Amino acid sequence: MPQADLTLELQHALAKRILVLDGAMGTTIRGYGLNEAEARGERYADNEKDLLNNGDILSITRPDVIGDIHKRFYEAGSDICETNTFSATGIAQSEFFVEDPREKGGRKDPEFFQKILENNFLNDLAWEMNVESSRLCRKWADDVGTDTGRKRYVAGAIGPLTVSLTNSPDANDSGFRVVTFDQVLAAYKHQIRGLIEGGCDILMVETIFDSLNAKAAVVAIQEVFDEDRNHLPVIISAAVGLGGETMISAQKVEALWNAFAHVKPLAIGLNCSLGPDLMRPHLEELSACAATCISCYPNAGLPNPLAPTGFDLEPKHMYDYMADFAKAGLLNLAGGCCGNTPEHVAAIAKAVANFAPRKIPVIR
Repeated sequence: MPQADLTLELQHALAKRILVLDGAMGTTIRGYGLNEAEARGERYADNEKDLLNNGDILSITRPDVIGDIHKRFYEAGSDICETNTFSATGIAQSEFFVEDPREKGGRKDPEFFQKILENNFLNDLAWEMNVESSRLCRKWADDVGTDTGRKRYVAGAIGPLTVSLTNSPDANDSGFRVVTFDQVLAAYKHQIRGLIEGGCDILMVETIFDSLNAKAAVVAIQEVFDEDRNHLPVIISAAVGLGGETMISAQKVEALWNAFAHVKPLAIGLNCSLGPDLMRPHLEELSACAATCISCYPNAGLPNPLAPTGFDLEPKHMYDYMADFAKAGLLNLAGGCCGNTPEHVAAIAKAVANFAPRKIPVIR
């Protein structure tokens, strides 16, 4: 479907009802009880570093698990599921496959990351992760959509990376950065092309803790669109601290909107970092200033290692909070981040079903 038609289709859907996003991939993966050997598979059995915490690798080594998770979220009521690609760049994957120079007295710097960008293994891995993750999510979107008679969508997840462009890690050299803007841009362009190749409908720059990293992702999206003539709707979502600021770049939510309004995103919103109770005032501020749809997928409360999901809030609690958000007219898209299982998403879907979506304000 041409981009203009897909964007219009989604805009019409968002004007009619609150659409439902998915929940936490990492939380749900843990429910399968995989061990290190299962995460590695035969393909990466001899890798020197542990891969169990590399959730993105499971799209290659355990597509049955990732596919089942997408299926469960769609069946729980998700209209849009994200691909399993939060860390599917060569930069992020180098954490799992390349020796850390700091372990031998060195440091990570632009020279190190230039070698990462030129590493054929990491480039091929990132491409495969994004293409296969997008195809996997696409399959279940189409299958569940056909079975239920309600179209489902795939959002290509573009995460924040493991490095910062805003801050220096060296207290004695405030101008030092471990990586350059152009290097981050190149990594994101490679990821974005893989996501599009795999068949996603939307590109989602999410869990923004560093606005400059997100700027690089958005520039990458625009350059890929211009160079490949293949446009998709874009969603932007930030992770904020207690004061409503992106946690490394300290950009408040109104400033965030002003920084990304020119992209004309399908939606902008908040996710992760906070539970719904602590996120509400910042969501209200963003809703008041953003001339586009608002998305919100908070954590299931605060971390709690004694809770089954690792977070405090149960599905019934997420139901209450998200129903309150919807009743207040704050939502166009609703879902859950860390701690939110398919059961949580089912509760969220029920919570928002009977409320009208937020009306987009006319900002003068």
